[in-house]
Amino acid sequence: MLRGMATVNFSADDLPAAQRWYSDVLGLEPYFTRPGYVEFRLGDSQDELGIVDRRYLPPQPREPGGALLYWHVDDLSGALEKLLAAGATELDGIRERGHGFVTASVVDPFGNILGIMTNPHYLEMLDLA
Repeated sequence: MLRGMATVNFSADDLPAAQRWYSDVLGLEPYFTRPGYVEFRLGDSQDELGIVDRRYLPPQPREPGGALLYWHVDDLSGALEKLLAAGATELDGIRERGHGFVTASVVDPFGNILGIMTNPHYLEMLDLA
């Protein structure tokens, strides 16, 4: 039934600031923009990360919450350091989960939780391609 992540959407009160922040952190510009929405394609599978102007969403809690999506990174401590230096706040530091899975998460300057991890399964999938 579920075949893969199509798009994950974050939200921001200041969409232009969020676009600049993510462009700087990711090192790329969005491939798609329209009023109230920007979208980046990134990674090996060109996964989509969208950012929606919060005005277009139903009311949501102002505290970070919801689903936690982890993005695979090759250098977890380096990625965490880069996110913190860019203005994110640490939510959960580097944590060993067993069997080679290691995670960390931050809250971006716009209140979204961004998870990062080293994931041996992800690397195995790349070898299968």
